[in-house]
Amino acid sequence: MPIRELPAHLVNQIAAGEVVERPASVVKELLENSLDAGASRIEVELEEAGVKLCRVRDDGAGIAREELALALARHATSKISSLEELEHVATLGFRGEALPSIASVSRLRISSRERSADSGFMVDGADCSSSGVSPAAHPPGTTVEVRDLFFNTPARRRFLRSERTEFGRVREVIERIALSRSSLALRVTHNHRQILDLPAAVTPAELVDRVSRVCGREFADNAIYVQRETGGMLLRGWLVRPVHARSQPDLQYMFLNGRAIRDKLLAGAVRAGYRDVLYRDRWPAFVLYLDMDPAWVDVNAHPAKQEVRFREPGPVRDFVRRTIEAAIAEPAAAGLGSRDLGAQARISVAARQDPLALGVPASPGKIREQLASYSGLAVPAVGEDHAPPLGYALAQLHGVYILAQNANGLVIVDAHAAHERISYERLKATVRQSAVQVQTLLVSPLLAVSEREAGQVEQHSELLERCGFLLSRVAPDRVAVRGIPALLTGVDPGTLVRELLPGLGGDLVLDDLLNVLDRVLAGSACHAAIRANRRLTIEEMNSLLRDMERTERSDQCNHGRPTLVALSMAELDQLFARGR
Repeated sequence: MPIRELPAHLVNQIAAGEVVERPASVVKELLENSLDAGASRIEVELEEAGVKLCRVRDDGAGIAREELALALARHATSKISSLEELEHVATLGFRGEALPSIASVSRLRISSRERSADSGFMVDGADCSSSGVSPAAHPPGTTVEVRDLFFNTPARRRFLRSERTEFGRVREVIERIALSRSSLALRVTHNHRQILDLPAAVTPAELVDRVSRVCGREFADNAIYVQRETGGMLLRGWLVRPVHARSQPDLQYMFLNGRAIRDKLLAGAVRAGYRDVLYRDRWPAFVLYLDMDPAWVDVNAHPAKQEVRFREPGPVRDFVRRTIEAAIAEPAAAGLGSRDLGAQARISVAARQDPLALGVPASPGKIREQLASYSGLAVPAVGEDHAPPLGYALAQLHGVYILAQNANGLVIVDAHAAHERISYERLKATVRQSAVQVQTLLVSPLLAVSEREAGQVEQHSELLERCGFLLSRVAPDRVAVRGIPALLTGVDPGTLVRELLPGLGGDLVLDDLLNVLDRVLAGSACHAAIRANRRLTIEEMNSLLRDMERTERSDQCNHGRPTLVALSMAELDQLFARGR
């Protein structure tokens, strides 16, 4: 065919392919327009998951009569006017394609009234000229009504799923909007039945209630709040404790400057923050808000604006990862609910001041020596204020579990898992906070590697030496191992280096190498930990409990398994039906 311009109607339908994939796309675009208009209350009415009807009514600024027809023109928007404004855009929408694209595949009507106007006006998508604008009774704000979605594109309508599936996707969009703007009052009906009615959330209790209603009570009960600001970036929100991680990534909400996004960089940063506390294939659950200068991020990198591009991705990823790590790096006792925030802070400080926290894990025979001072501690009566968070040991069950009594009830500790975490954290602290001692090898093993891996060893030799690895390239595809960290004496040098090699790619920095080394240390700590069926004295059990109270992440072992279970007196009474 000859080259020719496409008719406007066809152009709009091609654009609709980017914006209008399904009813959820329509709901997303209309809700974002309402938020950009400053709405504090939005009502959504749906029929047949939005295919038959999607009506969105807001109390925003409204649209002037002379701009109603222009709102249905392609690339017409009130949100940007220059390239400079595009680079600093802070609104959710800015392309000006949504309304004309929706109008091209549905029967659309807009009714609106400015807050300062005496009356409202209406325009139909089928007649979007200025002469098609007519007066209409309407309160301040805007109502967009979309009927019979894809009525003129039956092929696209056949690709829609069942009503239940499509409504599930619509609801997910609505819930993301609800989480992104807590001050927004939102009501949703589907097939004349109320689905959601969320009042504006302002106080901390109201915010928690909104998160609970969207993410579930279990999420709210097992989440911790995090807030950190540095370098012009603010990260705040809720993280589920690692022991309550999920089997799939279905409760992961990330918002950047109020915009819901799915970004691989940020998702990877969060998962890296949980890296040594997740059990096998478990996934973290979170609701996080990241705020920064809009000029630092390009939101025009994806048609649906769900993916973004950071101008400096490294610092952003590092900030998110470190914030997550710090938030979940609490001693085991922090999750028992028996201590106030001040006590948590005191235990964190004590952990940093305790010289044992920086030492090499003690051999089993030295446990009594190190912590003999605990032997004189008596078991407290229930309810005494001076009892430590994890209480005092009563007995050991089958050589595996420590039974301890604290002020609230019973604490059961897996001795091997707890000691494994304590040993691991001490190993990490030794590597990070002091010069690593090197064990020089009498015979230097030669490893056959790829030329790329040998080049990376040569490139990062100084960093490797700081971590205790003396490696040298002796041939294009050979590496000699001349020394390893003294902490890892007993581990096969060849196996150790081969575990390191996959992590040496890219622009490696010291922290990256330490993270790679952590995985090796985790295995070493597991081998050094107390073995099952080893009988412990009361003094040894109490010393382990005190170490747990001083050790970060001690509520989970290196493999993500829980190290303790706490049962309150009320829970124990319920098990035995006491008081009924």
